[in-house]
Amino acid sequence: MQDLPPAALEQIAGYFQALAEPTRLQILNLLRQEERRVGDLATLCGFSAANVSRHLAVLQQHGLVMRESRGTSAFFRIADPAVYELCDLVCGNIARRSDQVAQERAAFFPPVPRPEGKTGR
Repeated sequence: MQDLPPAALEQIAGYFQALAEPTRLQILNLLRQEERRVGDLATLCGFSAANVSRHLAVLQQHGLVMRESRGTSAFFRIADPAVYELCDLVCGNIARRSDQVAQERAAFFPPVPRPEGKTGR
């Protein structure tokens, strides 16, 4: 991101804002498996079709999903599979941080040795 103009930084921030909503992440996760219609996504997410449509519009605006009309139905699919690499990278980072925090907390609560023959039951 070094030496990018403000307009480019705004686009990047918008991309991350599109990913900063749990419902949109859920939609992207569902589209990872296969393309789907709005109604199908709404049913799987547990939200109204109107709500899912608004989220899909944001994802489409940032180039993350594509819409294809077929007859009376609109199907959505992933436009940029690299989004999954980004999400996997973030998930790995969060998991590592969580493990580190758990290890740091464990230092305050060392395991208590049990007398021989005791199983704790």
